[in-house]
Amino acid sequence: MEMEVPTPSSGESGWSRMASSLPVRNVQDLAASGEELTAETLARYIRMDIQNGDVLVERSGEVPVVDLGRLFDPQFAEQEAAHLRFACEDWGFFQLVNHGIPEEIITNVRNDIRKFFQLPLEVKNAYAQLPGNIQGYGQSFVMSESQTLDWSDMLGILTQPPQARDMRYWPSHQPHTFRKSIEDYSSELMKVSHSIVTFIAKTLNIDPKLMEDKYVSQFLRMNYYPPCKAMADKVLGFSPHSDGSFFTLLLEVNSVQGLQIKRHNAWIPVKPNPKALLVNVGDYLEIMSNGKYKSIEHRVTINTNQERMTVSAFHVPSLGGVISPVTGITEEKMFYKTMGVEEYAKLYMSNKLDGKRALDHAKLL
Repeated sequence: MEMEVPTPSSGESGWSRMASSLPVRNVQDLAASGEELTAETLARYIRMDIQNGDVLVERSGEVPVVDLGRLFDPQFAEQEAAHLRFACEDWGFFQLVNHGIPEEIITNVRNDIRKFFQLPLEVKNAYAQLPGNIQGYGQSFVMSESQTLDWSDMLGILTQPPQARDMRYWPSHQPHTFRKSIEDYSSELMKVSHSIVTFIAKTLNIDPKLMEDKYVSQFLRMNYYPPCKAMADKVLGFSPHSDGSFFTLLLEVNSVQGLQIKRHNAWIPVKPNPKALLVNVGDYLEIMSNGKYKSIEHRVTINTNQERMTVSAFHVPSLGGVISPVTGITEEKMFYKTMGVEEYAKLYMSNKLDGKRALDHAKLL
């Protein structure tokens, strides 16, 4: 299952400066503080849209499963490619099994992420976000003093290409194995990503070389969602969004359910699969496929009694590149504009503030 991975272009560190996040109170500390979590205390976290009749489906949706091993097996490749095509077209998500990442590497990265979030706040704050940079420990996409906040903390680092790394944000002493665990996991993800791209290109009947610069950068976001005993049904760990990536790979750290995807105007809870990587189509892939493959809105709900931890790997194009629908995928007209990758990234970040989807602005009228 080894495939040659293309050498990434340089200058990708600019991704870390595409946005910034205002400092706000640490949510893990708030949840563990012993303070009474009243409506007043939680005022910046309570979401009126949940209270006003969001449709929730109580049964968990069975997200399609794609077997990477079968995609490499000539006996099953055609059948499995049909599963992959269906998953990207109809769900925008799939559970990738037999992905080939050694179990030891998965175990190590899970253990070190747990250990990091268990550290005292003052130790974690040594890696706090700095102005003008999305890397570091803090919260994601806090862009105004009035926006509703997510019930979560995160540690974000740019991991690929290696020359784009800013080691100030990489914990070095506690846990002492953290950097190696992350580096090993990141490298394995790049191999998996190359395989995914190769097979996605085949399902779209396009040359995989057209996608070589579409996943050269990787941003890892380690997420911590504290329980909220008082009002778990009125807060969200992550507000509804689609991903501003080419595709995203998520690893459940402790298999506590929380992710929901929007399907047929209902929110579908996703069952954690500890043996799989959850893969979802990002905005850039939707544009490149001319809307054939869907970047689906999703959100994270909060558990009343259990913390949830995950690590998301966002694979994004070369910042200096161009994204456009590939001709020949469909006989229909083009539905998306040709845009600079950086231009779309800025649009994505600005729409975070407005609560809108950047994809809607990328569509041709």
